[in-house]
Amino acid sequence: MPSENLPGERIESLVDELEGIIAEAKPPFGKGAQFKVIETDVFYNILDEIRMKYPEEWQKSRRILKERDELLASAAAQADSIIADAQQQALTIAGEQEIVRLAQQQADDIRDRAQQYERETRYAAEDYAEQVFTHLEENLKSLTGTVARCRQQLNEGANRQQNGAW
Repeated sequence: MPSENLPGERIESLVDELEGIIAEAKPPFGKGAQFKVIETDVFYNILDEIRMKYPEEWQKSRRILKERDELLASAAAQADSIIADAQQQALTIAGEQEIVRLAQQQADDIRDRAQQYERETRYAAEDYAEQVFTHLEENLKSLTGTVARCRQQLNEGANRQQNGAW
């Protein structure tokens, strides 16, 4: 039996089966298409299953409707609460214009100080980077001089060896 996802889905499939049985039934001899021969046992079994499913499906439907109504009521209550809070806040804010002005002034001061701090920090970082690069440059010059001396000593040693001075 397929899994039932929606209320009434099984009943719909059983009604579809009944329609299929009627559609596939053959007319008796000499009768018009209005009269057809069907297997009554199969037909009644499907009707019995539909009757058994009705209470279950109605119960599921009622539960879903109840849950929906509860959800809507909860959402409406929450919306009313939010609106009431917003209205109260609007009244409070409207009555406290001076506090808003002071808060804006404070925010502007904080932003100005933050921008000043950012500039000072950037300048300090640039100065520090300049000091590091200067120190690195001096170390590289010293290292380059040491490499040049070592190379010169190496070349002098090689020249002495070629001249047989060992």
